[in-house]
Amino acid sequence: MNDIINAILKRRSIRAYTDKEISEDTMNTILKAAMYAPTARNSQEWRFIVVRNPENLQKIQQVQPYNTLLEQANAAVIVCALVESDAAKRYFQQDCGASIQNLMLAAYGLGVGSVWLGVYPNEQLVDGITKSFKLPKDVFPIGVVALGYPAEEKPDPERFDASKIHNEQWYQEKLI
Repeated sequence: MNDIINAILKRRSIRAYTDKEISEDTMNTILKAAMYAPTARNSQEWRFIVVRNPENLQKIQQVQPYNTLLEQANAAVIVCALVESDAAKRYFQQDCGASIQNLMLAAYGLGVGSVWLGVYPNEQLVDGITKSFKLPKDVFPIGVVALGYPAEEKPDPERFDASKIHNEQWYQEKLI
């Protein structure tokens, strides 16, 4: 199995981390991969806030109180959308989602665990992150990715389900 397919099939959301620090080089490689995600009209509207300071990680947790995993995380990346162009206004959710996926796959490939914490479109979370991190009015926080070296292993569930595939057109099973 090639490395890309392996990463896609093996990556899991990691919520427990060791205290090993993520180096600046490793973080930059992860962010570089995030910036290679496709965007509508090549708008590249994503922006990233790297959070390492425990007090700032706690700010995120105060906005998202169910994410106590941030107490163990070595870092977090707040993925934002700079919504200026028409393409960005229409596609920022998909574009930032692709960037987050690249970020998480790169982290996995470098031995760093991650979990995606949703923000947008939950208005309370958007407002909390916006105020806590002083985002300008045309920047929207889309998600937070917690990062750290894994202190847990997750099983590999089988997710392939042929019944979810439709060929050429949608078909519906007969209802009895």
